[in-house]
Amino acid sequence: MKLNILNLVTDEKCYGYLRSVRWEDGVYCPSCQKIDVVKNGLSSHNEFIHRYECKSCGTGFNDLSGTIFSQSNKPLKVWIIALYFLGLNLSNRQIAQELLDFCIRF
Repeated sequence: MKLNILNLVTDEKCYGYLRSVRWEDGVYCPSCQKIDVVKNGLSSHNEFIHRYECKSCGTGFNDLSGTIFSQSNKPLKVWIIALYFLGLNLSNRQIAQELLDFCIRF
């Protein structure tokens, strides 16, 4: 039986992990750095992205705002898997092939 890491990764787990790392000390505004923030529902295009609003400066932001993932057209799941492969010390060619296979199935 072959274990495929790609089948174990879910969007829900990836966004949960991102929040646990990014907001380890609590949610703060990426614009003014204040912690006077309220949760403002979920993203309209992704049910796992939390939205927030800063009560100090009025800025609206989400879990991805101000990160390298914010303007990406690839799902967070693909980025998490790529980072995992980098940690395994795979070559760029191996990572590219694995991600290509994953994206075709995705």
